[in-house]
Amino acid sequence: MILWLWLCWGFSTSAGQPDSELMARYLEEKLLADYSIMEQVARRVPRQAKFLQRLETRPRMSEFTVKSTIISRYAFTTVSCTMVNSGSEAREGVFEMQIPAAAFISNFTMAIGNKTYYGEVTGKEKKHSSDDKERHKKPPSPTDGRENGHETFKASVFIPRKMQARFLLHYEELLQRRLGKYEYTVSIRPQQLVGRLRVEVNILENSGIVSLEVPPLRNSKQKGNGKVEGDVSPPPSTVIGHTKTLAKVTFNPSVVEQTRIARNGILGDFIIRYDVNRELSIGDVQILNGYFVHYFAPTDLPPLPKNVVFVLDSSASMVGTKLKQTKEALFTILQDLRPEDHFNIIGFSNRIKVWQQDQMVPVTPNNIRDAKKYIHNMSPTGGTNINGALQTGAKLLNDYIAQNDIDARSVSLIIFLTDGRPTVGETQSSRILSNTKDAIRDKFCLFTIGIGNDVDHKLLERMALENCGMTRHFQEDEDAASHLKGFYDEIGTPLLSDIRVDYSEDNVEQVTQNFFPNYFNGSEIIIAGKLINRTSDSLHVEVTASNSKKYILLKTDVAIDLPSRNDIRGVPGLEDGKGDNNYIERAWSYLTIKELLNSRLKSDDNQEKDYLMEKAKSMALAYNFVTPFTVLKMREAGVHSEPPQEEFMSPSTDGIGEKLQSLQGHKAPPGIRRQQDKQRIKISKTSADGDPHFVIDFPSSKFSVCFNIDGEPGDILRLVSDHKESGVTVNGQLIGAPAPPNGHKKHRTYFSTITILNNKPERSYLEITPKRIILDDGERLLLSCDRSAVVRSSSLEVSISANSNITVTIRNTISFVILIHHYKKPAPYQRNHLGFYISNSKGLSSNSHGLLGQFLNHEVKLLQESLNTSHQLVGQNQTEALKPNPTNTLKVKGRLVPVVWKQRRIYNGQQEVDCWFAKNNADKLIDGSYKDYLASHPFDTGTSFGTINSL
Repeated sequence: MILWLWLCWGFSTSAGQPDSELMARYLEEKLLADYSIMEQVARRVPRQAKFLQRLETRPRMSEFTVKSTIISRYAFTTVSCTMVNSGSEAREGVFEMQIPAAAFISNFTMAIGNKTYYGEVTGKEKKHSSDDKERHKKPPSPTDGRENGHETFKASVFIPRKMQARFLLHYEELLQRRLGKYEYTVSIRPQQLVGRLRVEVNILENSGIVSLEVPPLRNSKQKGNGKVEGDVSPPPSTVIGHTKTLAKVTFNPSVVEQTRIARNGILGDFIIRYDVNRELSIGDVQILNGYFVHYFAPTDLPPLPKNVVFVLDSSASMVGTKLKQTKEALFTILQDLRPEDHFNIIGFSNRIKVWQQDQMVPVTPNNIRDAKKYIHNMSPTGGTNINGALQTGAKLLNDYIAQNDIDARSVSLIIFLTDGRPTVGETQSSRILSNTKDAIRDKFCLFTIGIGNDVDHKLLERMALENCGMTRHFQEDEDAASHLKGFYDEIGTPLLSDIRVDYSEDNVEQVTQNFFPNYFNGSEIIIAGKLINRTSDSLHVEVTASNSKKYILLKTDVAIDLPSRNDIRGVPGLEDGKGDNNYIERAWSYLTIKELLNSRLKSDDNQEKDYLMEKAKSMALAYNFVTPFTVLKMREAGVHSEPPQEEFMSPSTDGIGEKLQSLQGHKAPPGIRRQQDKQRIKISKTSADGDPHFVIDFPSSKFSVCFNIDGEPGDILRLVSDHKESGVTVNGQLIGAPAPPNGHKKHRTYFSTITILNNKPERSYLEITPKRIILDDGERLLLSCDRSAVVRSSSLEVSISANSNITVTIRNTISFVILIHHYKKPAPYQRNHLGFYISNSKGLSSNSHGLLGQFLNHEVKLLQESLNTSHQLVGQNQTEALKPNPTNTLKVKGRLVPVVWKQRRIYNGQQEVDCWFAKNNADKLIDGSYKDYLASHPFDTGTSFGTINSL
């Protein structure tokens, strides 16, 4: 026996397992028997009045349970439902469930009386009249349609008298990050009070869970984000508990608590929002059993300027609430534009009206005021010329880009809003799509918004997909103003452009989309793929992107763990044995199928569309996903089959932290690339490192000079000072530590911060610590020292070798290398610190100064003091013979400096340098005393003693 399960696209499903509670059923019936309650319910939901009058005869829902496990953003959800027919005859039971539109159903089982039926995902056949004999039995309801981000799944069966039916549904989804949070939503709309209602969500994020929140239940009629004014508390009976990496949220309302929320059983959406800890790095790369997923969501980046054209429908159909709410949203959005942004507004009906002809205007108080006046005066009239409006908006942006050459310095986009279909000008969808694509030419992105039920969803969706944008749809009776503002907030802060993520070519295959035109603040880029060489120790990852005037390159090697270390057993949705407990593989298949569906939607070539359809269908069948090209057929199980058991394979909290510890990508074992990076460093001996020990190399004299500075913790030493000439200043701040036992010093000092300031051609500075780097050239960029990266601008390049060194190159003529010293188990007298080395000083002037800078363009002469105290100039070839003589003298700018022979370790102790050592804080060796080299703050650019400037 084969039963057809009818899917109403516009909605989707979830199911669960049964556990009847007769006492709860009786309590519910007693409550609903009150006529006043029924009258109130019917009055609040008129469409259900007739339905509620038959409550006495329909099957009762004794149990409704949702259990979900979210592992690294990938959610497995199981919905269980039990219906009891206590009547004297068979009655129809309808299981109905809203699920996220982006989710895929992966399994469905039901037991009716003593018979069990299981779902089988099969390929969808092409429609033929003879194939649809049974379609008349239960056609899709015409009232079922797309709601905001959800689809509805419905299964209808007849339940024999005095028996029960059990439904168990599984679906999967990859959570998307919006506005800095992941949002997981469960629809709780059983349409009657339930004796046992429970929602349980387990979240496992090895990166660490932050900002976990459960807002009030959201109803589709509530304002934008569903929050009730003045109430931000979780729904009643909600229990929230979490550790660093694991969270458990339960919602278990009694029948009485349900009646207080909604007596008709339509409680609303139960929502969980959270985010994860993020390192200042290349992102989170996770690898398991031959598959990987890469989550990239950088923070602390300066926003890119944007050029935005708002194209707003002002046709007659926008009259009333829709246009009013659009205006309200635009007033708020205009206020959020940044001073560096440019914008314009186009209103369209049968006529195209541009606020400021042939120009993009800067954001100024006067322009914002005038724009608000223009929007306020918009009135609904005429038809809908979608094609003409988009052509006008595209021309505005194209002309502005061409005239100002702003491609690399800003992000351009069109935000298009309509409530209807094209009725004026070009009305054929295919032509509008073609014209729009030709006009935009991949130079900027198009974001589309549809309001109401009359809008052409497919047209708006495809326009956005073909032009690197996104689409949203809002119901007319919702708070459109709040939704519009929320959508703008998602795309209003671009941080990066032209993001490309690459992996070792010989190590990966079937990688999902790896180029992204833009990255917006609060969102996330997700890439997944398969590993070719499973025996490799690491996976090399590189991310390149543009941020305003800077080019950014991030790179790292991620260790490939053994499969057993990342094994996660008991994941819901995989208990049927068809999966291999690899949630990363399922995330990869999910992303791949989604991309195939989008590619097919964008394609105009029938042969290509067929190929993409077959490829998506084949993968959906392999992973048991219900898609537009697959269907779920119900088949009766064998006579001896067991009914569906209440086995939610949700991981327990016991030991889960240990089980997941190796999920996150680790840095490659020491020595794989770090040694290579160190070998590439080419620097001179001229440096300030350690306690701090200074070394000045004089290549032409073939000897080096060294000295110590015994500063105080907190002192800021001016190392290089050439602000007036080359515009470069380098300052180093000291941190203190106790002196080693039996030492002659009262304390030790190290460099904790190196600040590099550059004033030419534009002002910029770098602040470097052993953990992080701040680069500010008018826009602030934060980088981590534990990840390799390269950032380039027109006059500055910063190259980070993870946990090893930072190379700073200014105008290709000045280079500094900062070594990072980390102690795994530091002694009491040791501190993580920095070493400063000068690699290239050609761009520094002859007037440069500072503890190191004053020697870069001056030579020092070595003298030998004879017994009769006369001075003899030592030639270069005689230097070796003078090493044992403790009475040697240097001649520096006419000053005589006694020195002794020493050996000093540099380059993190890996090399020894022979040098002439000047005692007493370099007395007579340096101009003045070391106190003359103290800066008042890290940004002090003073160029002479007693003179203080600031960048």
